[in-house]
Order: sequence, then structure tokens, then C-alpha cells
Amino acid sequence: MAKKVITELLQDAIETSAQQISGQDATFLYADSPSSPMHIATLTIVEDSLKFDDFKELVASKLHLIPKFRKRLLNVPLKLDYPYWVDDPNFDIDLHLNRVKLPDPANWKTLRDLTSNIFSSSLDLKRPLWSVYFIEGLDEISHIPKGSVAIVTKVHHVMIDGSSGVGIMGILFDKENDGKNTKPSKPKPFDPEPLPDELSLLLKSTYGFFKNPLKIPKLISETAVSMMKGKLSAQLKNKKTFQKNTFPVPKTIFNNSISPKRTWGTAILSFDRINTLRKIMEVSINDIILAICAGGIRRYLEERDELPAQPLVANVPISIRVKGEKQKMNNQISNMMVRIATHIKDPIERLEYIQDQTNLGKTRHKAVGAKALAKMADAVPFGLANLAAGLYSKYNIKEFHRPPFNVTITNVPGPKGLLYIKGHKIVGIFGLTPVLDGFGLIIAAFSYNGQVTITTTSDAKTMPDADKFSRYIRESANELEEIILKKGKEKTIEKIIKFKSASFFTAFRKHLKENTSLNKSRKAIYNFEIHQGSNKAYWTLDFSKKEVSLTKRKTSKANLNIIIDDAILFDLFKGKLLIEELQIQERITFEGTKKDTNTFIKLISSFLEKK
Repeated sequence: MAKKVITELLQDAIETSAQQISGQDATFLYADSPSSPMHIATLTIVEDSLKFDDFKELVASKLHLIPKFRKRLLNVPLKLDYPYWVDDPNFDIDLHLNRVKLPDPANWKTLRDLTSNIFSSSLDLKRPLWSVYFIEGLDEISHIPKGSVAIVTKVHHVMIDGSSGVGIMGILFDKENDGKNTKPSKPKPFDPEPLPDELSLLLKSTYGFFKNPLKIPKLISETAVSMMKGKLSAQLKNKKTFQKNTFPVPKTIFNNSISPKRTWGTAILSFDRINTLRKIMEVSINDIILAICAGGIRRYLEERDELPAQPLVANVPISIRVKGEKQKMNNQISNMMVRIATHIKDPIERLEYIQDQTNLGKTRHKAVGAKALAKMADAVPFGLANLAAGLYSKYNIKEFHRPPFNVTITNVPGPKGLLYIKGHKIVGIFGLTPVLDGFGLIIAAFSYNGQVTITTTSDAKTMPDADKFSRYIRESANELEEIILKKGKEKTIEKIIKFKSASFFTAFRKHLKENTSLNKSRKAIYNFEIHQGSNKAYWTLDFSKKEVSLTKRKTSKANLNIIIDDAILFDLFKGKLLIEELQIQERITFEGTKKDTNTFIKLISSFLEKK
């Protein structure tokens, strides 16, 4: 009889629809505290006078499409395992929708202050983890019609990441503006399952462990195999050893204890402007955004005499979703660490350094496997993860070690075209993200309808002047644009002229990357001046930094200047001429010491012999 009862209890526990959160989702839950609420927020500006009752009716009609909006977390007894998502039998939409009036003066600063206060407060972990504030009376904001509204939506990070947040927008908003007179469908009835009792959850959790008792060692071994395959692949492909992903991370003012009050500011840029810069420099959109942010960070720290000599390291989240996962509400992200060149003053050099770093990071990321990295979070025993998160904040462990990174910079592609809600145009969308002790600065770029908003979230202790920092972001973008557009005109001229020696530099750069041992003993900078009639092109080979670079620019810091005709360099590359005979015939000129000249000749000769 007892055996039958136990069997029935186990069967009931297994069949319950309660879903356990993943290890990665759990990290956001355990980090939650009164001073560090771990929710994501969006501020959406809606043109014209959208009525609150219409908005509430629309949300109610869509709730069945977002099941987690009516679920809450339920802990396993004694917190022996990760919590489970369960239907909330007491769900009431009125507990999640809040209607407020923007205080006078109803301008952008007042809206930003109100949004900061809303974002600073924690969500109730005993209810579905979301809330919406419907803010009326945006009467004094430039370029926004009087009477417009703002919608601040808070969703706990345990539920979503940036990409799934975009998926929610696709559910709530329309792509056409014909919904003003369209009546939303009636809300579908919600028939919640009864809350599972503590014994059922404990049995379900125990069953999961016994079903796969080797889960932890299995995940670790899978990841180890992935890393070994990645290492072997890198060796075969690049003929060099796969480097360990470690950076010297400086301590900054962004890596201290934080205060509960949030601060934020935003810079709005044109996507077309950023895309133009991307095309000229032949880099990614993400590289441009990282370079813009790095410029703002450098100025902000320099102004406070807090700029470290070492480059800051940014944590750059990467979505690992596959096709069809966009609207699935959970976290599907991995992370890439990128040194963002805050130690470099020149904006172009900074961008080129960042591009090298992101290319290196992508290579490492692919070698290990994004899915394998993400699954490692599930391999951490629940009790240890929970304990570690609590101890980190309680005992200020961050004060005793260098941070793993300094700042998080995330870039989430949003809708390309206009969105509407009940026929009202959505003017702008701004993303606010959580900060916590030791990591007091996060920058979120979000693209929508031809604009990119770069929103900075911090706290009143770390960055009380977030609006000033946003101004530095705009100024960094303007500075980078001015220099790149000038460079673009030069590149256009060069493309018309077409220097034949470009193929030499492409092959030489590849040679340097594949033979890193060549870089260890050199600290010199070489400047190439290539002549083609009255036209000139410049290249710089720089061994002075930790990683060698060969870039299309002129430098005044060169140890050696190499002056040569374009056609002669091309013939040298093709093996039709020897560098020694060019030197004797004075068809190549060296401006520098004899030692630097001889070292350079040996380097070039080695390259020409191996190609």
C-alpha cells in the first residue's frame, strides 16, 4: 500500500506542468537584492493620447500569448534546487498595471527622473515578475505631440533576455497603424493549475537528479571536448596555439559598491550614420558602437583623473538563439570579453584595436561553442550558486579582487520599421538594464526605425551625472564620424587610383598573424610611403604594442620610413625583383638607423621566402 502511494505521488510530481528555471536564468534571480533589483525595463514613447482603458484591454487580450506573465516562481523546500515556474492562482492584471500622471514640468528631465524611481524599486518575487507604468501627460517634450504617453515596462531578467524582449514587442505592438478603431479580441479564460505542494516539488526535483545523476560531470566533459576540438581546429587552421581568454582587468570607479537609486541617460544616433561609418572602415556595427562607447568612457574617466593605463574590458553579451527561438521567454546568451582600447587617444586607432579584439573574441567563442558555455551555468549545484551570490554582496568580496570586467555593453537589434499600438505611433524605445555591486555601469544600444538609442544605466553613487556621460557618447560619435568621413574621401580617391601593392599588404598581414613568434623581439614602428605618380598611400606596421598591427594610415612616430614606388613593391611581392638589388639601385629608400633597416630587411625577406 505504501509503495503504491509513493508511486502515485511520484507520478503526480513528474506530470505536473511546473517548469524548472535553468542555471543561467537562476544567476539573475540570485543576484537580486534591494540595492540590485535584477529586472530589465523599456521606456516606450507613444504619440498622441492613447487611453489607459484601451491599453489595458489590449494587454489583457494578449496575455495568453505570453504565458509567463501569469506564472510565478515557487521554491523547492529548503531551497535545495532551482525554483519552478507555476501558474499563479491569484493573478490579477490590476496588480501589474499602474496609471500615473507625469508631474510638472512635464518635460524630458521629469520623465527621466520618474522612470529612474520606477526602475529603482524591486518586483514582488511572490507574484508574476512584471509590471507596467502608464504615464500620461507628456506635454513639454520637444518633437513629441502634447498629451502623448510613456509606458515603462519592467520584466525580471530571470524571465527574458534582450532578444526575447524584442519578441514580446512583436506580440504587443502592430506594424500597421490601422488598429485605432479595431476592437481587441476578448481575453482568453485563464484556468490555472493548482499550486503543487512542497512534497511534489521535492519529488520532481529528486526525480530529475536521479534521472541524470551524471549531469554535472557530463556537462563539464562535453565542454572540455568542445574546447579541445576548438584548440585543435585553431592549430590546424592558423598553425598557432589557441590562446587562453584572460585579460588584465584594471579596477575602476565602475567596480565598487552601488546605491539603490538608479540613474540613466540616453544618446540617440542615426542608424544610417553608423552604417556609413561601418562600410568605410569595413568593420561591424557592433565594433562602431563599442568604439563610440569607449570614447565616451575614456573622456568621462579622464575628466575625473580616473583613467587607468590599461584598457578597460567590456562584457559583450552574445545571443545564442537559433532560428525560431526569438519569442521564447528565457535567457539564451553567452558572453565575450573585449578590451575596448580606452588607453588609446586616437579614435581610428581605438576602432582598429577594438576590431582586432572582437575578431579574436569571436574566434575563441566559436572554438569553445556558445551552447557549451551557456550550459555550464546548469552544471553549478544550486546551493553553491545561491550561496556564492549572497556572499559576494554581503561580504564585499569585490573589494578583495580585480573585477572580471569593467562594463557591460550590449547591442540588441530591434524592429527596422515603425511600430504602433492601437493606431498610435511609437516614437522611441529606450532600454534600461540592471546593475549590481562591482558592476555599476551597463550600456545598452537598441535600434528601432532608423535610430539607435545608446542608453546608460548606473546608480547615483557610481554615476550621478548619467546625462553628462550621454553627452560624451554623442560627442564621441561625432568625433569618430568626422575622422572616418574624411578617411572615406581618401579611400574613394585611392579606389579610383587602385594601388597594385595592396595585395602585398594583405598577404603580409596574414603572414604576421600566422607567425606570432616574429613579434616577440620587436618594438619598432615602420611607416610605408607608397608612390604612384603624384599620388601617395601610407601604411603603418606597429610592433610597439602587445599585438602587432598593420593599418592603412600614416604615423609620425615611426622608427623607420620605407619609401618605394607602387609598381616596384608589387614586382618585389611577385618575386620579379630582390630587395637587395632595389637597395643597391636606390629604388627603395630607408629613413632611419642602420639597425632598424637591417631588422626590417630580414623581416621582409623571411616573408617573401615563405609566401
